[in-house]
Amino acid sequence: MATGQSRSNNQLVVQQAASALEQLKYEVAQELGIQVPQDGYYGYMATRDTGAIGGHITRRLVQIAEQQLSGQFGSNH
Repeated sequence: MATGQSRSNNQLVVQQAASALEQLKYEVAQELGIQVPQDGYYGYMATRDTGAIGGHITRRLVQIAEQQLSGQFGSNH
């Protein structure tokens, strides 16, 4: 597997979201004090660190979706 490639088969529904998700990953890692490899290879990172980043990203995305939904549906009631 080439450097920087992922084994994940996940595909983005909105391709334009890729750069925003990448930026979010770096923001979350910085908040947690975790150094993300600049070459994109995560093989040397602790599973605990990558899991923490992924978990915080998921929480943040859920929070964003909840805010958008509450704004969207909140004005209809």
